[in-house]
Amino acid sequence: MKRFFHAELQDLHNQLVLMGEKALESVRLASECLMQKKADLAELVFFLDDEIDALEMRIDAEAVRYITLRAPVAADVRLLTVAMQINHELERIGDEATTIARKAKKLAESDRPQTVLCNLPKMAQLTRALLRDAMDTFIEDDSFKAIGLPKRDKEIDLLHKENYDRLSGLMADNAAAAAQIIDLAFISKSYERIGDHATNIAEEVFYLLRGEDVRHSAEVKRAEIS
Repeated sequence: MKRFFHAELQDLHNQLVLMGEKALESVRLASECLMQKKADLAELVFFLDDEIDALEMRIDAEAVRYITLRAPVAADVRLLTVAMQINHELERIGDEATTIARKAKKLAESDRPQTVLCNLPKMAQLTRALLRDAMDTFIEDDSFKAIGLPKRDKEIDLLHKENYDRLSGLMADNAAAAAQIIDLAFISKSYERIGDHATNIAEEVFYLLRGEDVRHSAEVKRAEIS
């Protein structure tokens, strides 16, 4: 059943949804900048990051204002607390997308042939899907879906480890391409972190809907894949 909020809480909810869409778009554009070597797309990611930062400050300010002035009931306090946590996770995703775009722009503008992308295309696909589904759990009040998302982050972690191992080997064999290889390693780490932030969003949604903190529970251990 859909939850009904006071108008101010509904506005806060809508702003978080908007922020999530901007975070998703920033990850998409940063990935396209990398895969298609479109350096100009980086500027769009930087612009979106500014918008995400502005939304973060607005959402935090409105949440604090509501707590201060409205004397919210327990259920509303939980919503406000979760909203602020999701707010910060989305801001960090915007930061990681900016890192990817900045490194991708540098790679696209380089005169050197680009080193292999390893698992980065697959990581880009998985992180975007995980973030999309995490935001959908918030929009749709879907606790069942939310509890299943953390396990999917393990695949992203494994791909990142494979990237690290392969890129380390490439650096040993091709010292001249060291700068590019290091940039690719940073990009891989950013995708891994985006997966972590998306997972955190899903766990916060589960807490919002069920009142249970599952961040370290056996049910959602990231080392397990169903």
